[in-house]
Amino acid sequence: MKTAARSRFARIEGLPIIVVSVLIIGLFMITAPSVFLRPEIYTSTMLSTAPPLILLATGLTFVIAAGEIDLSFPSIIGFSGCAFAILFKLHGLGWIAILAALAAGVLIGFINGVLVAKVGIPSFIATLGTGFFWNGMATFWSGGKSYALRGVEDTSVYQILVGNLPIGDPATYVWYSQISVQAVWMAAIVVFLWFVLNRHRFGEHILFIGDSNDVSRVVGVDVDWEKIKLFTMMGLLAAIAAIMLTLENRNYFGNQGQGYLLTAIAAVLIGGTSIFGGKATIVGTVFGAVLIYLMEPGLVAAGATAETVQIMRGLVFLIAVIFYLFMDEPARRRALLARFMIRTSSGPAKPAGERPAQPTRGS
Repeated sequence: MKTAARSRFARIEGLPIIVVSVLIIGLFMITAPSVFLRPEIYTSTMLSTAPPLILLATGLTFVIAAGEIDLSFPSIIGFSGCAFAILFKLHGLGWIAILAALAAGVLIGFINGVLVAKVGIPSFIATLGTGFFWNGMATFWSGGKSYALRGVEDTSVYQILVGNLPIGDPATYVWYSQISVQAVWMAAIVVFLWFVLNRHRFGEHILFIGDSNDVSRVVGVDVDWEKIKLFTMMGLLAAIAAIMLTLENRNYFGNQGQGYLLTAIAAVLIGGTSIFGGKATIVGTVFGAVLIYLMEPGLVAAGATAETVQIMRGLVFLIAVIFYLFMDEPARRRALLARFMIRTSSGPAKPAGERPAQPTRGS
């Protein structure tokens, strides 16, 4: 019974990063109780600013699971955000500006998919090139200027997409009245994508493709079309993140989204998705993104300097990956322990006190 319970516990999705996250957040609660024991850090702060990172990391989970990479999504954020800001501010188009921003993200993602699947350009090169292109297009379209969206908080676009939930009196600043609507949208999208990855044919095909393109074709998977859908979905999620960022900041900046590339990739890998493809966990990605987000305020509140924050991020990354290695990869775990001359024989242990047989003379 104990073995079965232990086996079920070990199969919990994203278990290593969940354990690491709980331990680190618990440490922050001890070292900075005035910040991390207050609900505001999780409601009015994290739930208002972390959703774009979580959405990007969730989409990137699919991309990496397929054995691909997308380096263009920061530029999609910049271009889609630019489209929304200009149409909203200069032309007062409101919801049409939202649709235009989403269409821009879908179009760029579709182009990425065609370049990778049909033209045959490696995804690293294709998305690197399109990233430069669309970043330049956003700068050209905006004239290198930022756009302040004054009064946007009074519009239905803002209230429905990123405003606070209608709970309590927002003027009192009670923690439960500061929960952002974008956190609800983010949660709904992430749950939907979890079902897509784990319960839908598209998710199954993505994992097949990550294991082997050739084998996927043999079993009847339309690899090219699935990759086009994959990059199109990533473009759509980047556009949603762009809208959330622009509305939450009430401003559009030319370099919007450029800081998300490494953090989103780190969240995916820390969460346990294999960089080689074929294995993915959205639960792990979400906890990885939350951990990365909370690292900086937690360390700063504990008195750490800027360079210490970067050092600790690197250590947490390595610790999480090593923990994942030991929890989910028994073959690699045995190989690693063997390198340190630690026996991991699966056979029955010798009774206590029993001495090994001694060789006879002349043998």
